[in-house]
Amino acid sequence: MASATPPDVTALLERAHRLGSDPRNTNYAGGNASAKAVAADPVTGGTTELMWVKGSGGDLGTLTEAGLAVLRLDRVRALRAVYPGVEREDEMVAAFDFCLHGRGGAAPSIDTAMHALVDAAHVDHLHPDSGIALACAADGEALTKECFGERVVWVPWRRPGFQLGLDIAAVKEENPRAIGVVLGGHGITAWGATSQECERNALDMIRTAEEFLARRGRPQPFGPPLEGYGPLPREERLERAAALAPVIRGLASQDLRQIGHFTDAPAVLDFLAAAQHPRLAALGTSCPDHFLRTKVRPLVLDLPPATPLERVVERLRELHAAYREEYAAYYARHADDATPAMRGADPAIVLVPGVGMFSFGKDKQTARVAGEFYLNAINVMRGAESVSTYAPIEEREKFRIEYWALEEAKLRRMPKPKPLATRVALVTGAGSGIGRAIAHRLAAEGAVVVVADLDADSAQRVAAELGGPDTAVAVTADVTSEEQIEAALKAAALAFGGVDLVVNNAGISISKPLLETTARDWDLQHAIMARGSFLVSREAARMMGAQGLGGDIVYITSKNGVFAGPNNIAYGATKADQAHQVRLLAAELGPQGIRVNGVNPDGVVRGSGIFAGGWGAQRAAVYGVQEEKLGEFYAQRTLLKREVLPEHVAAAVFALTGGDLSHTTGLHIPVDAGVAAAFLR
Repeated sequence: MASATPPDVTALLERAHRLGSDPRNTNYAGGNASAKAVAADPVTGGTTELMWVKGSGGDLGTLTEAGLAVLRLDRVRALRAVYPGVEREDEMVAAFDFCLHGRGGAAPSIDTAMHALVDAAHVDHLHPDSGIALACAADGEALTKECFGERVVWVPWRRPGFQLGLDIAAVKEENPRAIGVVLGGHGITAWGATSQECERNALDMIRTAEEFLARRGRPQPFGPPLEGYGPLPREERLERAAALAPVIRGLASQDLRQIGHFTDAPAVLDFLAAAQHPRLAALGTSCPDHFLRTKVRPLVLDLPPATPLERVVERLRELHAAYREEYAAYYARHADDATPAMRGADPAIVLVPGVGMFSFGKDKQTARVAGEFYLNAINVMRGAESVSTYAPIEEREKFRIEYWALEEAKLRRMPKPKPLATRVALVTGAGSGIGRAIAHRLAAEGAVVVVADLDADSAQRVAAELGGPDTAVAVTADVTSEEQIEAALKAAALAFGGVDLVVNNAGISISKPLLETTARDWDLQHAIMARGSFLVSREAARMMGAQGLGGDIVYITSKNGVFAGPNNIAYGATKADQAHQVRLLAAELGPQGIRVNGVNPDGVVRGSGIFAGGWGAQRAAVYGVQEEKLGEFYAQRTLLKREVLPEHVAAAVFALTGGDLSHTTGLHIPVDAGVAAAFLR
C-alpha cells in the first residue's frame, strides 16, 4: 500500500507550481525548490531528516512527486568531510547517489548541495529576469546593497556545485537577518523556516528588484532607435519571416537537423530596433540556463528590414560561415584533452531586425524554449543597462558550463531520438481516414506535423489529438487553390521552420460509367488529385530547395492507377496521373536529395472519408453487398484475405520515410492485401 505524500512535500509541490507558472519568477526547467523534514526510517524504526528537492532536468511549474530527489541530510552534510576541493567538485554529484533515501526518486541535480547545506527548512533557487539583471550588472554588488539593504547578500560568480553550496551556507550563517542572496552572473536563492515564508521571501526579492529597476532605470537602455531598423508592418513581417525561415533552418541544421520556432514579440523587435543591440548581442547571454539553450551568442543579421530578400539571404549565408568559424575558434581556445567533442557550430538563435527571432532545437519544445530563454536574456540586458552596464560572466566560464562533463553526461542519458525526430511533415486530407492515420503515425515516430484539410474543424481536432502546437498545427487547405497551398507551406515555415516530408493524400472519388461521367466530374477529380498534388509538390520542393536538406514527397495513389476496371474512368485516370508524377518528380528532384515515392492502397473502407462521403454506398451497390460489409467484401477479393485499414497505409508511408529505405525513390508500394491484377510490371 502506497504511503501518503508528506505534508511538507505537498507544500513544496504547491509552492513550486505557483513559482514556476509565472515567467517573471523563473524560466522553464530553471531553478530548484526544496523542503526538509523528519520522516520515519523504515530500517531502524526511528526517524531521520530528509530533503526533497527538484531533480535534474525537471520543471518547477509542472513538478510532480516523482520528479523530486529524496536524500538523507545526515549523509549529504557528511560530504563536507570528504569534499576534495573546487578542482574536483564534479565528483560530488556521484557522491549524492550514496545519500539517497531508498530508491531516491529523481536524479539529484548539481544544485543539490545549495539546498542541503543551507540551514533552512525550505530553499528556493530561481532565475528571475530582474534578479539576473542585478547579477549581471557591472556593479551588481553595490546595486544589490542599494536595492535590498542588509536583507539580501551578494555572492560573487561561482559555477554551480558543492563549493557554491558551502559559500551560500556560510553567508546565511554570517547574516542571520538575510532572507536570500543574489548570485553573481546567475540568479537568486531565498530561504525560510516554512514553505510560506520561503515563497514570500523569494517573491519579495523578485518584486523588489523589479520595482528597483523600474524606479532607477533610465529610458532607452538599449540606446536610441537605429534609423531604418524599426519593425516591418505585421503582414509584411510574417511574409518575410516565412520566406526566410527555411533558409535559416537550413543554415542552423548544417551539423544536425533542427526544428525551428519564430517569434516577433515586441521585446525582440524593440531590442533589434535600438542602436546598442549589436554590442549587447555580441556579449552573449550569462545565466547558465540561458546559454546552455541559446549558445553563447546569437547570429545577428546586420542589414535593415527594407533590404531586398535576395541580399538578406546572401548576407545570412556569409554571416553563418563566419559564425561557424568563430564558434570553432571559441571551442579551440578553451578545450583541453578532457573536453567533450564540439557539439556543432551552428547558431541556436538568429535575430533579424524588423522581423523577429528564429530559434532552433531538437524538437519544437526545445526550439520554443530556446527562444523564450533569449527573450529572458533581452530582459536581463534591459534591466542591467538601465541601471548600470551589462557585464556577463567571462567567456572561459561560459565554455566551462557549456562543455561541462556533467552536462555531457546528462545528454548521454537522454533517450535515443525517434526515427522521424527533427522532421517536419505536412499531410493533406489529414482530417480523417488515411490522412489522419498517417498524421498519427508520423507524430508517433517523432515528426512534427502540419495537419492540412479542407475541413478546418477536422484539421483542428486531429492536431489536438496529436498533442497540440509543440507537435502539430492545423491549416485549412483546399488543394485546388494555389493561394491556400502557399499559405499552408508558409504556416509550416512559421510553426516549425520549413518542411521535410509531404504526403499528398487529399482526394475524392467519383465512380461512374464513361457515358455518365460529366466534364465537371472529370475536372473536379483531376483538380483535387492530379492538379492538387502537383501544386503541393511544387511548393514543397521550392521550400525544400531553400532549406537544402533534401526531403520526402509521398503520393497516396491507388491500385486503380494500375488496374483497369469498368465504371471508374475519372478516378482511375487521375490516380494514374498521380502515379506518373511520382516517377517524373523522382527523376527531377533526386539531384536535390528529395525522394518521391508512392503508396497504392485498395479497399480502405473503415474510417475513410471518401467511402463515408457516398463512394462506399456506390461501390456496395455495384457489388451487391451491404455497405457495412464492403471492407470484408474487398478483403475476400485479395490474395491474403485481409482487410486493409488506414493504419496499414500509414505504416507504408513510415517505411518509405523512416530511414531504412534512404536510397529508394520512384517506388510504388502496394498496400492492398494482394491484388494480382494490380501487380506492378
